Amino acid sequence: MIRSRSWVLVVIVFSQFACTSLWFAGNAVMPDLIEAFNFALSDLGYITSSVQFGFIVGTLSYAFLTLSDRFSPSKVFFFSALAAGAANLGLIIEGQSELTVLLLRFMCGFFLAGIYPVGMKIASDYFHEGLGKALGFLVGALVIGTAFPHLLKSLNLSLPWRFIFVITSAMSFIGGLLILFLVADGPHRKFSKTPDLSAFFKVFKNRRFRLAAFGYFGHMWELYAFWAFVPVLLLSYQQLHTEIKWSTSMLSFYTIAIGGLACVASGYFSQKYGSKKAAYFALLGSCICCILSPLAFYLPSVVLIIFLLFWGMLVVADSPQFSTLVAQNAPAASRGTALTIVNCLGFSITILSIQLLSMLLEHIEPTYIYVFLAVGPVLGLLAMRRFDQKVS
Repeated sequence: MIRSRSWVLVVIVFSQFACTSLWFAGNAVMPDLIEAFNFALSDLGYITSSVQFGFIVGTLSYAFLTLSDRFSPSKVFFFSALAAGAANLGLIIEGQSELTVLLLRFMCGFFLAGIYPVGMKIASDYFHEGLGKALGFLVGALVIGTAFPHLLKSLNLSLPWRFIFVITSAMSFIGGLLILFLVADGPHRKFSKTPDLSAFFKVFKNRRFRLAAFGYFGHMWELYAFWAFVPVLLLSYQQLHTEIKWSTSMLSFYTIAIGGLACVASGYFSQKYGSKKAAYFALLGSCICCILSPLAFYLPSVVLIIFLLFWGMLVVADSPQFSTLVAQNAPAASRGTALTIVNCLGFSITILSIQLLSMLLEHIEPTYIYVFLAVGPVLGLLAMRRFDQKVS
């Protein structure tokens, strides 16, 4: 087992990156799945949403059973990584039906609930001080892992599409093994002996925890909808400027992946100014980007790319800091459950915002739909304004 906290963080960060590469593996080869299994184009949304629904059900299950607080978080991470990787690898089997594909993607999402929030739980057990910086690296790894399959696809390596699933599953297995054999339970871990089914509700009685969670929910309303619709924005821009020729996949990768660097930067910022300020100013900046988004379609292409990269940084830079505030204001004995609950509710909100933008796309010009993403940041900012206010 590694004893140096710095090396523990390196292992957690790499494992988080490796395991979360499963998340969008199906999206990266979506056209190949449709062709290989003779699916209809309308099945695209169901295949994508099945992972999100799986994650939501998984986080609910992990939270109600308080798994990461009752058992070794490293072992929970390991078994979840194996199970998620196996579900992902199942897609290489020929003769799949639509039902089996949806079920496998659902199960992959379900066990990702034992990877992302549990990874944050492990980090919080090691880094009682400097947690914002540690989670900055951790969420940055998640962001780059999420974008990684898009990078594989955009490289045009002429690899069989099944190879994407083999690579990402192998990465997940390796990430789980590294956590199991190299990362022991942290020195700040508080052990919970029995399942506490009431923990799901108890954590929200703490006012500061509640406000931190509401800030996170506002951030999540924007984040995944922005990521999901970056290709739509780029294609809409091309339709307005027919002379523009670019790789939508590669630009989408850069726009998402640059957020990983921003998460690390926000971690260092939080060391000096605190997690609340780091989260607040990133959320404020991304809110302004939402409001200004209609103007982006009339910018020169170079300026548009700079604007998207800037937005891509701000939209996720607050994520590790909100998680830090949640972890710091949760009871030590139920910290893992609290993080899992907040993740569950946050990802449920992402489905609502994604569906809203999909609906708006059918009724209004695509240049205006991104303004509606500002609703979440505005509400999140209002919650954070009250975070340090004393209750009379």
